[in-house]
Amino acid sequence: MLVKVKYWVIVCATFCISACQHEDQNTYGNTTSTVIDGKKIYRHSLDGKPTSLDPIKASTFYSNLLVVNIFDTLYSYEYLSRPYKLKPNLAQSMPEISTNGLVYTIKIKPGVQFHNHTAFTDGIGRELKAQDFIYSILRSFDPKNAATGAWLWQGKIAGLSEWKVLGADYDQPVAGLKALDDYTIQISLLKPYPQLIYSLAMGFSAITPREVVESLGAEFGSKPVGSGPFILDRFNSETAYLIRNENFRQEPLDIYAEGYNPTKHGSYGIETLQGKTPPFIDQLEVNFVDESSSRWQSFTKGNEIQYTTVPKDKQNTVLLSQDPIKLHPQIGDNYHHSYGMEAGFVYHGFDMTHPVFGNNGDPEHDVRSTALRCAIRKSHDWEQKNRAFYFGLGTVFPGIIPPSVPEFDPDMDTDSIQTDIEGAKKILANHQWTTNALPQFEYHVTGSVLHKQFFEQMRGFLNTIGYPNNRIEYHPYPSFGTFNKAIKNRQTPFFFLGWVLDYPDAENTLQLFYGPNQTPGSNNFNYNNPAYDALYEQSSVLQPSVERTALYQQMNQMVIDDCVVISGLARNKIHLWHKNVISFPDQAIVGGFHLRYVDVK
Repeated sequence: MLVKVKYWVIVCATFCISACQHEDQNTYGNTTSTVIDGKKIYRHSLDGKPTSLDPIKASTFYSNLLVVNIFDTLYSYEYLSRPYKLKPNLAQSMPEISTNGLVYTIKIKPGVQFHNHTAFTDGIGRELKAQDFIYSILRSFDPKNAATGAWLWQGKIAGLSEWKVLGADYDQPVAGLKALDDYTIQISLLKPYPQLIYSLAMGFSAITPREVVESLGAEFGSKPVGSGPFILDRFNSETAYLIRNENFRQEPLDIYAEGYNPTKHGSYGIETLQGKTPPFIDQLEVNFVDESSSRWQSFTKGNEIQYTTVPKDKQNTVLLSQDPIKLHPQIGDNYHHSYGMEAGFVYHGFDMTHPVFGNNGDPEHDVRSTALRCAIRKSHDWEQKNRAFYFGLGTVFPGIIPPSVPEFDPDMDTDSIQTDIEGAKKILANHQWTTNALPQFEYHVTGSVLHKQFFEQMRGFLNTIGYPNNRIEYHPYPSFGTFNKAIKNRQTPFFFLGWVLDYPDAENTLQLFYGPNQTPGSNNFNYNNPAYDALYEQSSVLQPSVERTALYQQMNQMVIDDCVVISGLARNKIHLWHKNVISFPDQAIVGGFHLRYVDVK
């Protein structure tokens, strides 16, 4: 997904020990039980808001976290296993795949009920059937829905494009999507698609009931009805309130099958969940707290939110040492914590359709615009950014294949992530980019104190290569939703984003640069390189192999050579949660799936 998935920033800054001694230790650890009148309540927090709770529009991390709790997907991920491993969710087992890799047959679990809604007979949720899956996939190809996840199956499932062209009639059959019976789905592909199963674990593929969607229309995005472990009770700009689905299928948790490791997970109380049936809590509150200081204050009060990441003005309180990572006792003793590299990265990108910064096919223009982008990239100081905003703990790497995927090349040349001021000035001079000729530079991002600091740093980088301040502009947006809309409308010549992987395969980042995925699809750069697209299409039908990895790395080098993106940094994240919470939080590939396994005491 774009998508899944997925844009967010871990709020951190430079490391310093000295202030640790001045914190009031009584501020931390005085947590209040959230078992109230026998009901278990867990209060989660996010640093942003969902743009929609309709699965076909679950293109951000925030939306997807809620979608996979309200709805069911055919597959999900083992709760604790790292590296990440797929498992059946609504499906009975992993799919049967034909020898040519083109036909997938999937049996779903019988007896699964949608949540109650007045659109159903007598208001009682009916049984979920194979045809509901087909309807849900078709919704992404209905032009009137403005869906954001069609890129996952576009040109891959037989008959979908024809169905769309012929009028998107849900009562007409589609060659590649069949319900063989009420509990058997058959998917036929135009060509092998090794990532298909991954796509069926994403919020975009979550299963929706047709009668409720048609009854609610556009309101379905704020009043969703699915078959997942939680039912949405109410939803506003600050909080989503969900209650336990009492009719959720009875499937006792086997922590060992989910990847439980006593050495890694033994201090979190997870062993007490063995054999119990999720979800374990009665009420789930997901709080949307944009400002990091407010989130920290709420977390440390002890009776409000129970999970957070670390805000930059509290890093002195949290970290005692960096190498190895060691938390200050008042944090480590009073809160649960986990630490690790994210499955994703942050980057700056150019819109390649921009009349100045992008390419237009004219050789002379394209040589100059590429030179300008490359010079800007050479001005960027990743080491300084890492120190200033990520505790110095981020992992800087070249290109678009992050360290979290098996195709990452640790020996790749690092020239694209090195600061080279003189080299940048030389490139500008050689291509007639004088001070007077430099174009207006617009820095587009969601508006916040943190992002203003990112801008100020970027402006400083540009100043070092001769970019005057009067040609550098800050373009903040009031919300991620409006920022994302501007990107999709090609109104952001230069932007700052983060990408969290939808699945553990470098294809998930490489598809961000595939020409046919241009906006409103996942290719926010609107990069269009026929040579790149040919390699992508060649690799897309291959199973994991040395051959496929070699193609991936060629594509990675193309994006680097074209200076499409300033990348990248994989954030090392510190999660904190109250000690009366039994959990192992994940903000990456498992994502919202982990919330069904949260318990409180």
